[in-house]
Amino acid sequence: MVEPEKKFIQREKLIQAGQMHLVHWLIVLLSIVLTFTAWQFSRLQLNQKLETKFHRNAEQVVNSVKERMKLYENALWSSVAFIDAVDTPITYRTWLSYSRSLKIDATYPGINGIGVIYNIQPPQLDSYLLKQRELRPHFSIHPKHHESEYWPITYIEPALPNQKAIGLDMAFEKNRYVSIQKARDSGQAQLTGPITLVQDAKKTPGFLFYTPFYENGAKPDNLETRRALIEGVTYAPFIMKNLMQGTLAEKYRHVSIQIHDNGQLLFDDHADRNLDDVDQDPLFSKKEHVELYGRVWTFSIQSNLAFRDEFSSNQSAFILIGGLVIDALLLTLFLLLTKANREALAYADKTTQALKEKTINLEKSNSDLEQFSYVASHDLKSPLNAITNLVEWITEDCQDIIPDESKKHLALLTQRSGRMMRLLDDLLEYSRINRNKFKNEPVNLKDISTDVFSMQDKTEGFTLSAPDVEIAIPKTPLEIVLRNLISNAIKHHESKSGAINVLYESNPDYHIIIVEDDGPGIPLEFHDKALEMFQTLKPRDKVEGSGMGLAMIKRIVEHYKGKILITSDGKHGTKISIYWPLSNS
Repeated sequence: MVEPEKKFIQREKLIQAGQMHLVHWLIVLLSIVLTFTAWQFSRLQLNQKLETKFHRNAEQVVNSVKERMKLYENALWSSVAFIDAVDTPITYRTWLSYSRSLKIDATYPGINGIGVIYNIQPPQLDSYLLKQRELRPHFSIHPKHHESEYWPITYIEPALPNQKAIGLDMAFEKNRYVSIQKARDSGQAQLTGPITLVQDAKKTPGFLFYTPFYENGAKPDNLETRRALIEGVTYAPFIMKNLMQGTLAEKYRHVSIQIHDNGQLLFDDHADRNLDDVDQDPLFSKKEHVELYGRVWTFSIQSNLAFRDEFSSNQSAFILIGGLVIDALLLTLFLLLTKANREALAYADKTTQALKEKTINLEKSNSDLEQFSYVASHDLKSPLNAITNLVEWITEDCQDIIPDESKKHLALLTQRSGRMMRLLDDLLEYSRINRNKFKNEPVNLKDISTDVFSMQDKTEGFTLSAPDVEIAIPKTPLEIVLRNLISNAIKHHESKSGAINVLYESNPDYHIIIVEDDGPGIPLEFHDKALEMFQTLKPRDKVEGSGMGLAMIKRIVEHYKGKILITSDGKHGTKISIYWPLSNS
């Protein structure tokens, strides 16, 4: 070759070295992909944390309402107990003294008062009115209605803000009347549906809370007796807005709520707020239906601006921006390098030489890895075998002179050496899985299952059943799968006897091979963990094995485009289903 031709070839090489190549673009593209992956992962992680915080806040709100209603219920039942304990009929003054002892404003925030409603039958009406007018001359029952009985609000304290309610007959309106009848008939506390309290000048949604009491403090155990002996109810009126303000500390709350009862709005967190104070696009929202004293309240809960301000983070944005900056710097670096290659021809030779040296080093590294594999498969196993043999010899030769504690240590050493040997074997077998792909061949499921079972270290109490069916499947991988499944069923069984059943099903796509046992099972929360490497559900000192059995099965099955399914409640056995594709292409 003449000199000009050599120079031409060299120049062409240098020109190629001074250009952006596919590998450069691939590296930049990979960097961009990693940037967006990290950004997306960060967003998902943050979103999961925020969602957990939201659900915790929502749960706190619902529980606060439930706990507060329980407090009010206890107050009403205490009032029933007071009425039952007083020997003489309750009077206006008696109730005034009792209600003052409750310190309603301090003890029961959000409540509008505590009162008494008596059930008055028509023959009792005149005597009832006469008694009430002794101290309250203007007392009257209102409004008129067509029901055959009366349920007037007789006493309520504090009286002044509830003046309009005194004498109001609960029978005049269906919602109030039906709920008080439910309290009477059930003997339990009951809520009304949404109402507007007559004492509420703003006409905002509210409700009533009833607890029944019967003649002579009776606790009737049947419907007829409860209706016959009903004397009245203690009750509490609520303005929903006041109730929620007394229940929820807004400055510590990061959610906004709406409460509906059968589609009717009871409370709206946003009712008195400016639109600027409302999160128009909440990060999270949920609905929860809560049964409360004969009603179902629907809580519509969403994150508010306080939640967004408290917990939002720019971490993902920083990751994205930082990653893109790095990507830009990386691209710039490649461009500068290619420019330098074009300008410095001598540097190309040095670079070529450096690449050759790196290639040599890489080849050496590959050789070292192969040597390590040999050491792992042979040189490490040999010392382990020697250690095991030495321990056995020491134990046999010095049986009579070694202290019991030392014997335990030697036994433990033998156990740990055996575990390490099994781990090496499993690691090597695990690494070989993807190197070969066996073809389908006829396999009798009963024969191969029986062979595997016969080779297991087990007591005579274990039994195996398998169907006598012939399937086309890679034999060696199937044998490894069955060996690990059957071995696990025996090793992890809590007794010296048990039944292992191998079952077979099929569909148009899969062989379905099922191995089930009657052992202790795998709790649901550990199903995914059990398929990971080096995972055991019991202390390693109690279970022999490397913790790779199910991981190895999973890798084999997935290598053949199949899947594995664990079915167990953690109490009554385990069923593991292997879905093996019919086609082995």
